[in-house]
Amino acid sequence: MKNVAIALTLLVGLVGGANAKGDAEAGKAKSTTCMACHGAVGNKTLLNTYPKLAGQHADYIVKQLKEFKSGVRKDPTMAGMVATLTEQDMMDLAAFYESQTATYGTTPENVVEVARKLYLGGDMERNIASCISCHGPRGNGSGLAKFPKISSQNAEYIAAQLKKFRSGERANDPSGMMVDTAKKLTDAEIDALSKYLGGLH
Repeated sequence: MKNVAIALTLLVGLVGGANAKGDAEAGKAKSTTCMACHGAVGNKTLLNTYPKLAGQHADYIVKQLKEFKSGVRKDPTMAGMVATLTEQDMMDLAAFYESQTATYGTTPENVVEVARKLYLGGDMERNIASCISCHGPRGNGSGLAKFPKISSQNAEYIAAQLKKFRSGERANDPSGMMVDTAKKLTDAEIDALSKYLGGLH
């Protein structure tokens, strides 16, 4: 059933994507209010609990912005930031950030054993899907399927999101895939996976 849900998500992404595209130059001009938390090009963050946006798939960014605006994804700060954005604004911002290059991170040696096993193979005994099945071998995800690029992402941000998925505080994932996976992860596994992604590039 899980494979069917993933296939449907991919199909919707392939046939249902908008033809309209964002303008990266226009997005750069509109990004000034984003810089305080995400940096000039989406790499430098005020706190590592904010995500890097550089190199992120435009379709994924647009989806998140729309869901912050609608309230499907709840965050008081982002709700205020997106309140006046039009869909074109969102597409322009997404095009700008997608056109940037993410800075590489590193992976601490002490998390590799635990994290690599989960990332590559999941845990069949606990019915945990592998991360690679949606996010790919290098964590690059898929723009069409709206699976985010997670390589080189801030570990603190990834950990916070996994815990939000686990608790149900965040539930805007396709077919509940992340909620289903995260609720089976321990704090130690979340910590290891979050740190592992920094050097996955």
